[in-house]
Amino acid sequence: MAENLIVWIALLRGINVGGHHRLPMQELRELLGDMGLQNVQTYIQSGNAVFLGPSENAIQLGQRITDAIEHQFGFAPKILMIGEKTLDEAINRNPFTDQIKEDKHMHVSFLTRQPTNPDLARLSDLASNGEVFHLGEHCFYLLAPSGIGRSRLAAKVEQVLGVKTTARNWRSLMAIKAMADTLA
Repeated sequence: MAENLIVWIALLRGINVGGHHRLPMQELRELLGDMGLQNVQTYIQSGNAVFLGPSENAIQLGQRITDAIEHQFGFAPKILMIGEKTLDEAINRNPFTDQIKEDKHMHVSFLTRQPTNPDLARLSDLASNGEVFHLGEHCFYLLAPSGIGRSRLAAKVEQVLGVKTTARNWRSLMAIKAMADTLA
């Protein structure tokens, strides 16, 4: 790995959904490369990018990427930047790993910050159909055996925690991890 470069994961919110905020991954890779980020890889159309970039403040780097997307594409997506260490911790600290029967039922929501007053009792009240959850340091884990689409808990996580999140299912997280490992 080049000196002073670290592995970054950019998780974009709200792109390529319902025909809105279209951002082809090839164009995202080119834009990130033009910003000086190296070895850019993307995973599926929902906005997951892995690359080598400067060791700088994650919020500032995310804002630079948001600004570049807005300049080129006319909209400013929310971007959550995480480092490789945070990704590894999120995967390794999943308390439900041994309970995952289908990757699409395990979701990890990365938090923009640690909640100051999380209402875990409210979250428990929202859980149904065998759902279990855990609030970690950097993320919120949700195992939803009946699927995420109708989960009241999944729909209310941000509101109840009082922080913005962006979720990825376990399959996506494992693919992102594999890409990050090639850059480390």
